[in-house]
Amino acid sequence: MNAIKLLPDVLINQIAAGEVIERPASVLKEILENSIDAGATEITVHIMQGGLKLIRVADNGKGISENDLALALARHATSKISTQEDLHKIASLGFRGEALASIGAVSRLSLVSYQSDSSHAWHIQTEGGQTTHPEPAARSIGTTLEVRDLFFNLPARRKFLKTEATEFAHCEEVFRRIALSHANIALSLQHNGKTRSHLSAAETTQRITAVLGEEFSQTAVPVSEQAADISLQGMVALPTYSRSARDMQYFFVNGRHVRDKLISHALREAYRDVLHLDRHPVFVLYLQINPENVDVNVHPAKAEVRFRDARAVHQFVFHSINKVLASPQHKSGTQLPSAAAAPATTNSERLPLNYSRQVNLPLKTVAQPPAFYQALFGGTSASLDTDPGNPPVQTTQPVPPLGFALGQLLGIYILAQNEQGLVIVDMHAAHERIVYEKLKSALDQHTLSMQPLLIPVTFQADQLDVTTVEENHTVLTELGFEIAVLTPTSLVIRAAPMMLKDADPVKLVRDVLAEIREFGASQILTARRNELLATMACHGSVRANRQLTITEMNALLREMEATERSGQCNHGRPTWFELSLTELDKMFMRGN
Repeated sequence: MNAIKLLPDVLINQIAAGEVIERPASVLKEILENSIDAGATEITVHIMQGGLKLIRVADNGKGISENDLALALARHATSKISTQEDLHKIASLGFRGEALASIGAVSRLSLVSYQSDSSHAWHIQTEGGQTTHPEPAARSIGTTLEVRDLFFNLPARRKFLKTEATEFAHCEEVFRRIALSHANIALSLQHNGKTRSHLSAAETTQRITAVLGEEFSQTAVPVSEQAADISLQGMVALPTYSRSARDMQYFFVNGRHVRDKLISHALREAYRDVLHLDRHPVFVLYLQINPENVDVNVHPAKAEVRFRDARAVHQFVFHSINKVLASPQHKSGTQLPSAAAAPATTNSERLPLNYSRQVNLPLKTVAQPPAFYQALFGGTSASLDTDPGNPPVQTTQPVPPLGFALGQLLGIYILAQNEQGLVIVDMHAAHERIVYEKLKSALDQHTLSMQPLLIPVTFQADQLDVTTVEENHTVLTELGFEIAVLTPTSLVIRAAPMMLKDADPVKLVRDVLAEIREFGASQILTARRNELLATMACHGSVRANRQLTITEMNALLREMEATERSGQCNHGRPTWFELSLTELDKMFMRGN
């Protein structure tokens, strides 16, 4: 049996490097964080061969003195914490004092630094953990750190790295995160001698646009929420600007980029009602919280955190984003999405053009603008209304966000004109969201009223459906149904939810019973509640090929403007788009 013995320092540092330094991007992250902690306002990054040959970071921070150079490369030596109390309120990005020692153990590292009160700069280097004595050097105030030949002394580790392009992509992502979290710092990035990014110091929103692009900024809305000692700022993209992967999700806690399961769940829940199932939201969010209420010392690479009151943070993030997304005034987008970007439509969700007129939901009469229609058609909206028993009110009003209806296209889309130009509305998707939100509100307030059927509807049912009705009378009543067992093989529907009174009652009930049977009554009113109500709403919304009057079209537009999340249907697809007059002019090359 081998005797227990102390490991040599070089081997200790290499083991530590295995925990902290996974690839060139890990090295870049640690060095950039040190530059930020040093108060740098300008940072330049040079990378060669994806970071395998060279990573050079130069900053204008406060620098390191001659006496501290050797300590900077030693393990567990840091200027950022000194007591146990400091560990519970960490405000800096780095604090463990092991990054440079770990990097130096697996590379050829060179460090040149100059402080303002020194006569000149000092240079120190280490190779595989062997450090030289400081020597005089030339440099302006700040620090330059070079890492060459990463893992040169660990060939087994080096062979697990990917291609140069892949490793640089990871380095570029680290650079992007630093750029987003510290907009006040000017940053530049070069790879193999070519400039890949140059960012001047800017306001946060300008930096976000510079990093993620104009398309994101045009489809994103600001977030600004505060509660006690916690705040959330940033931008979240509307559901129409979504991704097939989670590659554009940036969440920062006190300036530190983290991937936290608690936060991810809160954001996923906030988007759940408006985002297509196979799509992922895009966001840049900054959470500021008292450092004493968050533990950043729970992950080797500091990529995860632990909150003292996790539930409170989860609810704060969820409600903040949910509030922003719920606004009915957000545009779906000013440009029609490409086929590649649009969520896929399943056969069961695609509406046939010849769908029969089987529902006739009453839409409210709203005030119409006679002058608007007089200018367009030479007549008032009354002359355009095919329902003479429902004449419009003759009043003048400003043009609302979704404008006034012009007509229908193929019985599917409503065309409207607002102050910007043309608005195109998917009438089924829009009305489906309206009905869905009304059902949610009524169920929450226990006001989901029943509408007795003039003639009860009887239909054949299998034994499972009959048993489901017998065992779930209370749940069905809460959902607005009165269903009874007529015979061992038949059911009778005596009442349905008021909002769905014109839907096909048999199809509606079959779908509801199928949901209850599959998931159980308790899940239907909790975790599966929204899915069930979405199914019910689909039955109660206007269908394709339903001919609406001008009054009905305008009523639908006004309800959309007053309904939360009306920019997306229950499946997460957009309900309307706007094409400005400028965009239309470009399409037709007017003015060219």
